[in-house]
Amino acid sequence: MKKLIFICVILIGIATSGFAQTAAAATEKAKGLQKELVLNSAQTAKISTIYKESAEKFEKIKVQEHGDNAKLTVAIRPLRVQTVSKIKAVLTPAQSIKYDKLLKSPGSQGAGWGEGWASPN
Repeated sequence: MKKLIFICVILIGIATSGFAQTAAAATEKAKGLQKELVLNSAQTAKISTIYKESAEKFEKIKVQEHGDNAKLTVAIRPLRVQTVSKIKAVLTPAQSIKYDKLLKSPGSQGAGWGEGWASPN
């Protein structure tokens, strides 16, 4: 019985630490975007929430597709489009233009501006 409780505690700890990492990564991405686009604090907070929700949905998709990259690529496309659209809805027209340029710039996949993906278009 003690072993079962111990295993449950370990699993809860792993799940909690994964959530904390997702939230921290979302905040860091939003802060990076804040610097690039000169966002105000309200915009940064909204975008951080968008990144966090998107990362959580991405993790669920990853589990559902069992690491099959071909299926994963297809399954995340709507999430990618949705994430970029939500972010653009928070931006001013001038910021949106700069954001589009960031998404289309070489190396944008590593920057995480579209939640780690290049432009969905």
